Amino acid sequence: MDCLPPALERAGNEGSWAVADAISTVLKNSEELHSWRRHLLSACIKGLVTMYSSSKDESKQEVERSMLLRLEELLCVVGDVDPDDWCNLVKTGLKYRYRDEAFLKVLNIAIQLLYKKESSLSQ
Repeated sequence: MDCLPPALERAGNEGSWAVADAISTVLKNSEELHSWRRHLLSACIKGLVTMYSSSKDESKQEVERSMLLRLEELLCVVGDVDPDDWCNLVKTGLKYRYRDEAFLKVLNIAIQLLYKKESSLSQ
């Protein structure tokens, strides 16, 4: 479990997310689930940043869309994100995917979730 999140951060490692999903299923009724999801959220964000930086054209749209859906799902469940990860995602995403409708939709949802009054990012 400790080695999986860093592996998920690398671009082109989409198959490892099936293992991450299986671990999430096993941890479903465990106290470790929230911590595990926070690690997955961070890995998902870092993976998207890596994809956007390495593939400046939008050639891997299906992979990016599945990662964006995963990001949206994890944000809804976790409700908080590391500020450095968030900043990197926003900067890189807006630099390389400012015309991508899927990215902008998830960014809008994330902003609404993360910048509520009770959120740490809203400060």
